[in-house]
Amino acid sequence: MPWSPRAALFWDLVLGVLGTLAFLIDLGADLWAASQYVLSGRYLWAALVLALLGLASVALQLFSWVWLRADLSSPHAPKPPGHCLALLHVLQLGYLYRCVQGLRQGLLVWRQAVPSEFDLAYADFLSLDISMLRLFETFLEMTPQLTLVLAIMVQSGSAEYYQWVSICTSFVGISWALLDYHRALRTCLPSKPLLGLGASVIYFLWNLLLLWPRVLVVALFSALFPRYVALHFLGLWLVLLFWVWLQGTDFMPDPCSEWLYRATVATILYFSWFNVAEGRTRGRATIHLAFLLNDSLLLAVTWVAQSAWLPSGCLLQRLLPAAGTCFLLGLALRLAYYRWLHPSCCWEPDQLDGTWGLRSLEGHQLPQNRRMAHLAKNFFPKGRDEAALPWKGEVNGVL
Repeated sequence: MPWSPRAALFWDLVLGVLGTLAFLIDLGADLWAASQYVLSGRYLWAALVLALLGLASVALQLFSWVWLRADLSSPHAPKPPGHCLALLHVLQLGYLYRCVQGLRQGLLVWRQAVPSEFDLAYADFLSLDISMLRLFETFLEMTPQLTLVLAIMVQSGSAEYYQWVSICTSFVGISWALLDYHRALRTCLPSKPLLGLGASVIYFLWNLLLLWPRVLVVALFSALFPRYVALHFLGLWLVLLFWVWLQGTDFMPDPCSEWLYRATVATILYFSWFNVAEGRTRGRATIHLAFLLNDSLLLAVTWVAQSAWLPSGCLLQRLLPAAGTCFLLGLALRLAYYRWLHPSCCWEPDQLDGTWGLRSLEGHQLPQNRRMAHLAKNFFPKGRDEAALPWKGEVNGVL
């Protein structure tokens, strides 16, 4: 039975609250783990945890600040003065400010008996940026943190309770970000199809089942060769960065910030697939899958040949077969999802963000997140009767 609009708005508000809480809990778990490493004298591990946390936070603040500067001319709700926004981002609070702003707008919309088109569109606009930032944070901080914790556990041959807490919070955060990002992209479709429970489960499972083996083999390699894993990452990251550049991305408002986006996408591609270019993606996705599979097999073979250096245990001997099974199952679910559950749409010129055009019935401009609409246009295949988009090449900014 379909939900009423008010129930859907309430559910969106609940999801926003849970997403913000998941971010804060994961942050607390990382700081807790770092403090425990310091107390036990493992200063290098604590430094690595804090370094990953700091680099990801700086990247998020840069993205948030650049987008806010690009959106200053939009007719949105009042924002704090420029120096206050700058201070919030310097203090690494820009993402949390966006979360609070999104929750306030969601609560405003839910409390209205008949929400205005502008308020609904602005709530969508805010939630789309938050979803994108949450995805960046997932692959810049959560996934590397998960890899680091697994490597530490394999190398030491033991697991502390705070490490299990960190692993659980990372898995929850990664799962939440993947589903939230896919759900956000669907709001940009002209028909705005809902992400059903079955499609959500399949999408979540194939992403997690393909990501888990990659994280595992990198963690195993890191446990054996902690000094060489940085060289391995840097080498693959440069190749992936070059590949992203060849695809001619145009996501950020200026060339300098575009390189920040490309560097972030290259980091995501080190772990998982992320589409950044328009057109049929089957070929590019196959190339990326084959590339990561060959690299993962090479890392796994290296670990098997040298694993005698690590603490022995029957659990370690079962990890690689379990990872192979997860990969095959994830690949099967991915094929099934794209065959039967992935929507195909016809992008109409007057339906770029949800079901709203560039102007409301009263003639007022409605906020539209062209950044995410551009990604959705790349992510979802077009129908045969695709109309020419008048905003092609104008994906930066808001309106």
